[in-house]
Amino acid sequence: MAKNILINGFGSGISLALAEKFGAQGFGVGLVARSGQRLDAGVKMLEAQGIRAVPFQADLSDLKAIPKLVSDAHEKLGSIDVVQWNAYASGAGDLLAADPTEVNTVLGIAVPSLVALVQAALPDLRANKGAVLVTNGGLGLLDDQVDAGAVAWKAMGLAVANAAKHKLVRLLAAQLKPEGVYVGEVIVLEAVKGSAWDSGSATLEASSIAAKFWQLYSDRSTVSVKAPS
Repeated sequence: MAKNILINGFGSGISLALAEKFGAQGFGVGLVARSGQRLDAGVKMLEAQGIRAVPFQADLSDLKAIPKLVSDAHEKLGSIDVVQWNAYASGAGDLLAADPTEVNTVLGIAVPSLVALVQAALPDLRANKGAVLVTNGGLGLLDDQVDAGAVAWKAMGLAVANAAKHKLVRLLAAQLKPEGVYVGEVIVLEAVKGSAWDSGSATLEASSIAAKFWQLYSDRSTVSVKAPS
């Protein structure tokens, strides 16, 4: 029976490369995004490569909508073997000037929404000895230069969210490992070529990140890796 991956926060770049990588390995691919146009384009690109792709239009900041999203995916895509989290929110770039509610918005996508997704998918993940794969960013690293960069680039809210997400990944990995469910992350240290963060000089290929995710999923031994590394 074919396996299935549900990619949350679908767009160009990393998430498309992930869909192509897992699809090439025989996975059915569920794509989750707010934009119906983006989903339609993604489905067409993947189907042209012989990959089964099913779109799901959803707002991942809406915690109450996530259980229905997972239920729909289970019904239309099939039992879920892998959930992949590529969603993030920006905001609260200057923590001393931002409305504090912006911090809640950024953290909301990084932690509560991801927790809600894992909770909803847990029956499938347990039954399939599945995996939770998370895209994270280097701004969350505990490093003086990284911290200075986050302040200078007005990306402080995202840095806090990335740090919280890193801890969440480690906690979920520790809790779910005894049940045979793998949890891992790739921490992206540079702008990805062709992504929204690419100012024209990025050299990191999305396909190399997808390859790291596939290695994490296949080996199921390391919780966190960095790209490039």
